[in-house]
Amino acid sequence: MIPPQEASARRREIEDKLKQEEETLSFIRDSLEKSDQLTKNMVSILSSFESRLMKLENSIIPVHKQTENLQRLQENVEKTLSCLDHVISYYHVAMRPRGSLLNKWQNTEAPGTHFLLSSLQKLLFERGKESLESEFRSLMTRHSKVVSPVLILDLISGDDDLEAQEDVALEHLPESVLQDVIRISRWLVEYGRNQDFMNVYYQIRSSQLDRSIKGLKEHFHKSSSSSGVPYSPAIPNKRKDTPTKKPVKRPGTIRKAQNLLKQYSQHGLDGKKGGSNLIPLEGNHPVSRAVPSPGRDDMLDVETDAYIHCVSAFVKLAQSEYQLLADIIPEHHQKKTFDSLIQDALDGLMLEGENIVSAARKAVVRHDFSTVLTVFPILRHLKQTKPEFDQVLQGTAASTKNKLPGLITSMETIGAKALEDFADNIKNDPDKEYNMPKDGTVHELTSNAILFLQQLLDFQETAGAMLASQETSSSATSYSSEFSKRLLSTYICKVLGNLQLNLLSKSKVYEDPALSAIFLHNNYNYILKSLEKSELIQLVAVTQKTAERSYREHIEQQVQTYQRSWLKVTDYIAEKNLPVFQPGVKLRDKERQIIKERFKGFNDGLEELCKIQKAWAIPDMEQRDRIRQAQKTIVKETYGAFLQKFGSVPFTKNPEKYIKYGVEQVGDMIDRLFDTSA
Repeated sequence: MIPPQEASARRREIEDKLKQEEETLSFIRDSLEKSDQLTKNMVSILSSFESRLMKLENSIIPVHKQTENLQRLQENVEKTLSCLDHVISYYHVAMRPRGSLLNKWQNTEAPGTHFLLSSLQKLLFERGKESLESEFRSLMTRHSKVVSPVLILDLISGDDDLEAQEDVALEHLPESVLQDVIRISRWLVEYGRNQDFMNVYYQIRSSQLDRSIKGLKEHFHKSSSSSGVPYSPAIPNKRKDTPTKKPVKRPGTIRKAQNLLKQYSQHGLDGKKGGSNLIPLEGNHPVSRAVPSPGRDDMLDVETDAYIHCVSAFVKLAQSEYQLLADIIPEHHQKKTFDSLIQDALDGLMLEGENIVSAARKAVVRHDFSTVLTVFPILRHLKQTKPEFDQVLQGTAASTKNKLPGLITSMETIGAKALEDFADNIKNDPDKEYNMPKDGTVHELTSNAILFLQQLLDFQETAGAMLASQETSSSATSYSSEFSKRLLSTYICKVLGNLQLNLLSKSKVYEDPALSAIFLHNNYNYILKSLEKSELIQLVAVTQKTAERSYREHIEQQVQTYQRSWLKVTDYIAEKNLPVFQPGVKLRDKERQIIKERFKGFNDGLEELCKIQKAWAIPDMEQRDRIRQAQKTIVKETYGAFLQKFGSVPFTKNPEKYIKYGVEQVGDMIDRLFDTSA
C-alpha cells in the first residue's frame, strides 16, 4: 500500500504534467489555425497573381503582334524605297536606245513587230485616258460642295448692292482644281474623243444644285419660329467694308391679312361706346375662310416665302453653274449639258408649284380662300422672274423652256377660279338668322369681303392678269395693264354688288325696320369708309364713277328710315295732332284725358325706344354722334314746344306722373342710345 504522502505527491506530479500537455496541445492548435490562415492567404495571393498574369499576357500578345507587323511594314517600306532608288537611277537609260530599237524594229521584217508596237501604244493611251477620267470624277466629287443657305440669301439680296454682290460671288471649285479640271476636259475632248466625262460633270453638279435649293428650303422651315426673315449676313471677315444690306422682303401675305382684319374691323370704332368685335369667328362659314385663322398663317407664310426664295435661288445658282460650265465643257456641248444639269432642280420647283396649285384647287372646292392667297405672291414673283428665267434657259430644249409658262398659266387659272367663286359665295352666302348680329353691327360677311378686296390691292396686276387670262375676246389676247385694271375694277364692283344684295336679303331677318336700317347703315358706312381708307375707291371709280355718291345716298336713306321709327313717339306730341284749346277756359274732362294720353304715349314710347335702341350698335363714332344729334334736335324741339304749351295747364292733380322728363333729360336719354355701357 502506497503511503498517502507519496500518493499525493505523485498525483500532483501527474496533474502538472497533464496541465503542461494541455498547454502544449492548445499551442499546437493555435499554430495550426494560424498556419491554415496563412495558407489561405497565400493561395488567394497566388490566384490573384495568376489572374493578373493572364490578363497581362492577353494584353501584351496583341501589342507584340502589332509591333511585329509594324516592323515588317517598316522593313518593306525601306526595301521599297531602296528598290525605287535603284530604279530611278536607270530612268533616263530607256530613252537612249529608244531610237535605235525603233529603227531596228522598223527595219526588221520580223512578223508582228508593227502590230506589237501599235497595240502597246493603244494600251498605254487607253490606260492614260481612263486615269484622266477617273481623276476628273475624283476632283469633281471631292471639291463640289453644297452652297450654304446663308450665301444663297446673300446672293439673292445682293441685287441692289453691286459691291455686296461681288463679296458673295460663288466659288464652286478652288482655282487650282478648276484649272486641272479644265486641262483634263480639253485633253479628253481633243485627244480622247470621249464625251463620257460630260455626263459625269452634269450628274455631280446637278446633285449639288438640287441639294443647295433643298437646303435653302429646310433653312426656312428651321428658322420659321424666329421673327422676320430667316436671313443671315455674310461672313464678317468678308463684309468689313460693305454697307449693311436691306433684308430680303417677305410677302407676308397671310399675316398681312390678319393685320388688315384687325385694322379695318376697328375702323371708326369707339372703344367705350358702341364697340363691336368684328373679327370673324373660326368655323365653317364659307366666306370666313377668306381670312386665315391664327396659327395657320405662319405656316403658310413660311411655305410661300420658302418657295419664292427657292425660285430666285434657282435663277442665281443656274447662272453661276452656266459660268462654271462654260469654262469646262466645249462650246457646242454646253447647252445640252446645261439642260441636263438643271433638270432635277427645275423639276423639283415645278412639282412644288403644281402641288401649290393642287392645294389651292382643293381649297377653292372647300371655299377656303385664305389658302388661295398664297398663289398671288408666288405668281407675281414668277412673272417678275420670268425674264431672267428665259435668259438662263436660252438654248435649252423647248420642253424645258415651257415649264415655267405652264405653271404660270395653271396659277392664273386657279386664281381666276378662286376670284369668281369668292364673288359667288358673297352673293349666295346662306347664313341669315344663324349668324346675324343682334345689335345690327357690321356683319362678318362684310368685313371678310372687304378684307379680301383689300388684299387684292397689293396684287392688282396679278389679279387683273388672272381675270384677263379667262377672257376670250380679242382685246384679252394682248391685254395691257389698263385692260387688267378695268377687269379688276369690274370684278370688285361685282363683289360689292353681290354683297349689297346679300345684305338687303339678310336685313329682312330683323322684325324691327329700324334695326334693319341700322344694320344696313352700319354695313354701307363700313364699306364706304374702308374703300376710302384703302384707296379701293379709286380702283372702283375706274368703271363706276358714282360709286361713292351711291353709297352715301344709301347711308342717308337708311338714316331716314331709322328716324321714322321715332314718329310713333313724336306723333303723340306733334302740334298738327294736338286739339285746340281756348286759353283761360277751364278744360273739360275729355280734353284733360287727351293731354294725359299724349304725355303718357310720349313717355312710354321714349322709354321703350331708348331701352331697345340702347343695345344697338353704331361702331362709327362720327355717324353715331350725327344720328344722335339729329334725332335729339327733332325730339327736343317737338317735346319742348309741347311742354311749353301744356306743361302749365292744370290737366291733372299729379303733374309729376305725366310730366316725367324735362327737355334736357330727354336729350340725355337720346345721347345714351347705341351705348350698352350707359
